[in-house]
Amino acid sequence: MNLSDEQVLAMAPDESSRKSGKDLANPAKWVSKGVSEIALWGECQGSGSKPYQTQIDTGNMAFKCSCPSRKFPCKHGLGLLLLYSRQRASFPEETPPSWVSEWLAKRAEKEEKKNTTPTATEKQADTTAQAKRQQARMQKVSDGAAELLRWMKDLVRNGIMDMPEKDPSFFENMIRRMVDAQAPGLAAMMRELADISYFHDGWQSVFITQLTRIYLVIQGYQHISDLPPALQQDIRTLAGFSTSQEELKEQTGITDTWQVLGKQTTEEDRLVVERYWLYGVNTKRPALILQFYVRGQSTITNALTPGSAINAELVFYPSAAPLRALIKQQVTIPANHTFNGYAGWQEVVTAQTAISEVLPVYNDQVYTIADLTPVWHAEQWWLQDSRRQLMPVKKTFQHIWKLLALSGGTPLHMAVTGKETQYEPIGVWHEQEYKIL
Repeated sequence: MNLSDEQVLAMAPDESSRKSGKDLANPAKWVSKGVSEIALWGECQGSGSKPYQTQIDTGNMAFKCSCPSRKFPCKHGLGLLLLYSRQRASFPEETPPSWVSEWLAKRAEKEEKKNTTPTATEKQADTTAQAKRQQARMQKVSDGAAELLRWMKDLVRNGIMDMPEKDPSFFENMIRRMVDAQAPGLAAMMRELADISYFHDGWQSVFITQLTRIYLVIQGYQHISDLPPALQQDIRTLAGFSTSQEELKEQTGITDTWQVLGKQTTEEDRLVVERYWLYGVNTKRPALILQFYVRGQSTITNALTPGSAINAELVFYPSAAPLRALIKQQVTIPANHTFNGYAGWQEVVTAQTAISEVLPVYNDQVYTIADLTPVWHAEQWWLQDSRRQLMPVKKTFQHIWKLLALSGGTPLHMAVTGKETQYEPIGVWHEQEYKIL
């Protein structure tokens, strides 16, 4: 396991944890530490009488710590991993202590239970009950979608020019109604509508685009039986239905060396969503891994390291344009800095056109593009390709100065996320190495 400081710090949940993790990457802070083939551990002296016990499953990059922090990973986990990445020789190779081996055993037992096959009788009973629940939910979603459609028609009929003056409850009431209708996907799309900056120029175009997306999902749901099977699954997902991960894991996946291009984290009501963007070195296909956990949860299943690589079997969720996947099995390997990608923006537009033909309502994608240069034009930042074609950088992009420092005004191969006319760089190939932003 060879990780750079940059890769370790990319796992930090926030800037405060990143700073504290750096401070704890000091041998003097650790009472004991050790490493084995599958784990890394250490005891860090805190303010109490007993040191905090920090442990890392290096095979799946899972963390646990006895400290009271609700952040994941906590500063102790970051500090320990950062110290190991800098001073591997200072960690004695030995048998894990009981508090580490017991945790690893529990993780292995939990994973084994996940893979236990239920009996035929249990399967039948569960299938019958699930079908009844599913039917009831589909009706609730259908009723909620019909109500939302009426709301949208009234909105358009009355005009949208007074949207900046609307009270927040104008959207909140309908968002809550979609939650009650068990349509969290529609609720999330309404939340995006509410979050538009209505006091910035051009809000009308953004508003109409999002309203159209919601309309297409509702129409698709109301006529779902007329759609191709793969698109039916997309519409259900957009409305808020989930797919059984257990059933997915029974399928054969795609095995490849996957570059972990970057991670994006969002949080709402203590629910943290981590988006990991991957790219297959041999298959040349992108993948999106989603991790969900409640703020304060001590561990999640697997944590990927941005800038690293894994040998893994990925199973893609059913879709007309498959992107989201789950990891069936994985092994972390040394970083792979190979670049494969599009020659410029025209090829990206062509790829997006192909997606929109089969999936009219699609979310952000990840693209690897050759020779992009950040440029300032018309009061905003753009990414210019080798043919001098421009695409705007998202205004929310926070690492423009780091990107400029790496670029120095010269073109860089780049990984970006986004769609249509808004993109966010997440990493660059610089001096023959992939560097995350």
